[in-house]
Amino acid sequence: MTRPLSLRVALTIAGSDSGGGAGIQADLKTFAALGVHGASAITCLTAQNPRGVRGIQAARPEIVRQQIEAVFDELAPAAVKTGMLFSARTIEVVADTFRRRRGPPLVVDPVMVATSGARLLQSSAVRALQERLLPLATLVTPNLREATILVGRPLHSVEDLRAAAREVRDRHGCAVLVKGGHLKGLTEAVDIFQDGRTELLLRAPFIRRVSTHGTGCTYSAAITGYLALGCGLPCAVGLAKRYITHAIARSVRAGRHSILNHFWE
Repeated sequence: MTRPLSLRVALTIAGSDSGGGAGIQADLKTFAALGVHGASAITCLTAQNPRGVRGIQAARPEIVRQQIEAVFDELAPAAVKTGMLFSARTIEVVADTFRRRRGPPLVVDPVMVATSGARLLQSSAVRALQERLLPLATLVTPNLREATILVGRPLHSVEDLRAAAREVRDRHGCAVLVKGGHLKGLTEAVDIFQDGRTELLLRAPFIRRVSTHGTGCTYSAAITGYLALGCGLPCAVGLAKRYITHAIARSVRAGRHSILNHFWE
């Protein structure tokens, strides 16, 4: 009798997007596309679509903890990512639970503000993110706005991204991927990776007239998926940059909107 195929497991701890473009839904589609079994711990329900967020209802921190422990107890994730955590209490529960488990690499996507402008992390939770979660992270993946909040100053150039990546790395001890897709005046989407030993400048051409809803979630999920498959961190980041670039370039239509093509390969 043929033995069943064994899949690596990746866990996402994030919010649910009712429109299916970001959050848990984007993460699970990315894991599936990479051949990884996706498990989830849902931190928030959101009522949203590609145009914006209409409502947020946070899960009780205790049920978040129970979801994470249920996955760890039976599915042994090879890599974990966090997305929308929303509150300081949820961040504390995630950090405490992960610290006790001491296992797989942790990718922190510090989801703070939606593309539409909706606040996805309470202002009071930013310090908890910095003090409780980032010291446990293998990698943090801020976009331009999030990196600005983390370093406390505006970022206007690629050199600013490099300085911010080094500063966050030195302050919190984790590797950093600062995503510069929203930098003005560039013809490419430029990201900076810094882990204290290796610095990478990742470039890809801008894809015009395509919605970028869910891009950050998908990018960090791809890194997590490649880590679960056994890639080293710089390799996982490089492969994920390629994956998200093609997911944007080969976008498809759903209803009246363009959406990322997670299954382009």
